[in-house]
Amino acid sequence: MSKKVLITGGAGFIAHHVIDKMLRETDWKITCLDRLDISGNLNRLHDMLQDHDSKMVSSRLRVVFHDLKAELNEMIVKDIGEIDIILHLAAGSHVDRSIEYPMEFVMDNVIGTTNLLQYARTIKNLKKFVYFSTDEVFGQVLDGSFTEHSPLQPRNPYSASKAGGEELAVAFENTYKLPVFISHTMNVFGPRQHPEKYIPMCIRKVRDNDTVYIHSDNTMTIPGSRFYIHGSDVADAIYFLLNLNEEQLKLVYKPDFGGAKCPKFNVVGKEEINNLQLAKYIAECQNKDLKYEMIDFHSSRPGHDLRYALSGEFMKSLGWQPKYTLRERIKEVVDWSLKNPDWINV
Repeated sequence: MSKKVLITGGAGFIAHHVIDKMLRETDWKITCLDRLDISGNLNRLHDMLQDHDSKMVSSRLRVVFHDLKAELNEMIVKDIGEIDIILHLAAGSHVDRSIEYPMEFVMDNVIGTTNLLQYARTIKNLKKFVYFSTDEVFGQVLDGSFTEHSPLQPRNPYSASKAGGEELAVAFENTYKLPVFISHTMNVFGPRQHPEKYIPMCIRKVRDNDTVYIHSDNTMTIPGSRFYIHGSDVADAIYFLLNLNEEQLKLVYKPDFGGAKCPKFNVVGKEEINNLQLAKYIAECQNKDLKYEMIDFHSSRPGHDLRYALSGEFMKSLGWQPKYTLRERIKEVVDWSLKNPDWINV
């Protein structure tokens, strides 16, 4: 049967890739809940939907305006209608801004998540509530990688607020038996990302022969590194989780170190790359030399972490990993961005 899915932050960067995936591969009806601020951009949805049949879109996708800092009142709930699945992607996600305005992130990521969880409790026969967390809740790791059940050690207000939302989701699963899944996603990139983010910024600066500044350690010799992952691969992972055989999952899943049974999943790119290597490859894709400077962001900007790393072995054991290499995905995004310059221009 066709499912009815509520996606919060549906006009945001990651969520619009999830919507694209569902429109292409399911007959599900989708409600996008968004407050349409700097992160939620209807132009992003409009641009993506040009590749879909307009009649199909109009019958399956609708947008409801709401800011989750406020409870979902009766009118909003009625407007949303019946729901089988909730994907909670709405969040404040800018580390710099969280350092300057921490309460904004508490309101968005802790209070907002609680309001949505409270609404989820009212839904009869809810099939799944997926909370999109982040690798940053685990903090920095200089060697090795974190598993799904490593202790949370957030190091800035953004990651602390996401950790707070995650713990609330786990608590609602434990206390109220909400069918919660938690996903930890690493640095996501792809078409229509905000131009301030590292990869679109690098593409633009290389194109314009500008200097790319590389986040490094205090010796300015070791660049920061990440496991980058394409938005379409994140969407593919979420679709995989929504179709997971939960009886099979119970056989292989181990409860959290504190005894919480809420399943958690790391959604990770195939390979680690440091930001200098990445910038050089972006330049190579444009047949240009890279102009760059190493700068010590880590010491001058407290709360910024040099290296994040998650283990993707659990998802791999269940049968999912990205289908394409990082270099294939980067080349694809560079080519797309150069053909669609409005999305990388500031």
